[in-house]
This record gives sequence, C-alpha cells and structure tokens, in this order.
Amino acid sequence: MKEKTAGILGGMGPEATVDLMRRIIAHTDARDDADHVRCIVDNNPKVPSRIKALLEGGGVSPGPCLADMARRLEAWGADFLCMACNTAHNYYGEVRAAVGIPVLNMVELTVRAASELAPGGAAGILASPAVRLTGLYEAPCAALGLTPLYADGPWEQRLLQVIKDVKAGRADEAARAAFAEIAGHVRSRGAAVLIVACTELGIIGARADCPQVDAADVLARTVVDMAKGRTSPH
Repeated sequence: MKEKTAGILGGMGPEATVDLMRRIIAHTDARDDADHVRCIVDNNPKVPSRIKALLEGGGVSPGPCLADMARRLEAWGADFLCMACNTAHNYYGEVRAAVGIPVLNMVELTVRAASELAPGGAAGILASPAVRLTGLYEAPCAALGLTPLYADGPWEQRLLQVIKDVKAGRADEAARAAFAEIAGHVRSRGAAVLIVACTELGIIGARADCPQVDAADVLARTVVDMAKGRTSPH
C-alpha cells in the first residue's frame, strides 16, 4: 500500500505546530528516515486571530484563509488534512468544503478518546474561553454521553494568560505550575477525565491526578495511523 501524505494547517501557533510534528515522529515506529510520515506543513502564523473573530468582535474571519491553506495543501500532494489548533475547528466546515480529501476532526477524535477513559462521566475541558463560548466540544461530548466542565471565571482568565504566555515563548516552570493549579481546580469540580483542548497547553502538559487526553497527542496518533493505512476518517 502506498503510504499517505499528511497536510497540516499550522501556525496557530507555530510552537504548537512544531510540537504536533514532534509527536507524529514520536508515535511512528521507525528504523530509518523513510519509515516516517511525509508531512506537508503550512506553518502560517498570519491566519487571522481566532480569539478576535470569536470573542472580541470585529476581527477578520479565519475561515477563508484556512480554506485557502487547505486547497493549497491538497494541490501540493496531501492525501488528508488536519488542523493543529482546537479553536480553528470552529471553521472545520469551511475547510472540509474547500477540498476533496479527508480532513481529520481533532475535537471529535479527542472526545472519543476521553469517552473511552471515563464513559458517561464529566470531562474537564482545559482550553481558551473561545472553546467554551462557541460550544465547540458540547455536541461531540453530548453524542458520547460526556458532560463538559470548564474553569470558573478568574480561573478561566488565568488559563487564557497561560496560553498567551506559551504563545509568547514563556513555556517555563511558572506556566507549568499555574496550569497544574488550574487543572486541579477543574478536577475538583468533578471531572473524571481532563481534556487538554489547546495545542499550546499541550506543550507544557497538565499535571493532575486523573486520566488525561491531550488533543494534540490524539491527533498525532491518528495522523500516523491514517498515513500507514491503519485507520480511515470517520
């Protein structure tokens, strides 16, 4: 079987895109260069701000830019696509409609993995406020019997600041410690499983005493399985 080429819509942010590629490499059983997955990556940090468009109002929609990136990746030879950003999945429909190849849905894949760890339980969603306010995880969770939980008020703003710190290159121990406290807060609200639903947060990792699902890691594993022909898009 001819191995498939992955196309990655990246740059949201750049470090998170590189982190996804590291994970793809780590999840590949390789003995030599040729065993690794071919990835065509558009690491485009010029994608219009998802936060401005979804939360602040007046921003330019990222949808047309993401759709254009998808078309280019398809033209360049990608057999399937993925987006290295949870919030960008608010525009998944536009991306999917722009191409004739499969587009992995990181949100749906992640919720499926979480439901296997905590069937019928509460899932703590660790993400930017845009994920909560747009209800990005609501329908996938409802479909699989999970109840989404989020950080309360000040805790959510603190989490947003951690995300901004990572985007600014400050993925340090202070950011990790703050994220661990926030994860503990969400856990205390009754979460049976935690979902790291922001690719920036995946860079620093959540330290918590319960099962976790990292969206970037789920996506990386699925990219490898797709490329190697071990799975097909749902």
